[in-house]
Amino acid sequence: MHVVTVLDCRDLGRVAAFWAAALGYRIEGEPVGRYLSLVPHTGDGPDLLLQRVAEPKAGKNRMHLDLRVAELDAEVDRLVGLGARRLTGEPIEEAGWVWHVLTDPEDNEFCVLRPPA
Repeated sequence: MHVVTVLDCRDLGRVAAFWAAALGYRIEGEPVGRYLSLVPHTGDGPDLLLQRVAEPKAGKNRMHLDLRVAELDAEVDRLVGLGARRLTGEPIEEAGWVWHVLTDPEDNEFCVLRPPA
């Protein structure tokens, strides 16, 4: 079994460019119909399938990505530089975990977090 995460978006190119840079993935081929695949360069990890939809995002995501990193502030700054928007002004801390909530260019939420030491 291979897990693939599907993310709805309106602009495949814009969202693909953001997530490919954010995750260090590569865009696989050209859009096929309303789909475009992003895959890890190493082949290790889940694919991210972008699905073009007509409607804009409405409400909170029911599922989101968590990006676990060693250097929280540096990674948040890098992602904001790529086009993410920070939803949390201060990091959230719980049970040793520290994280920020961000959105991609189409307002899909994701978290960037540092695990407990």
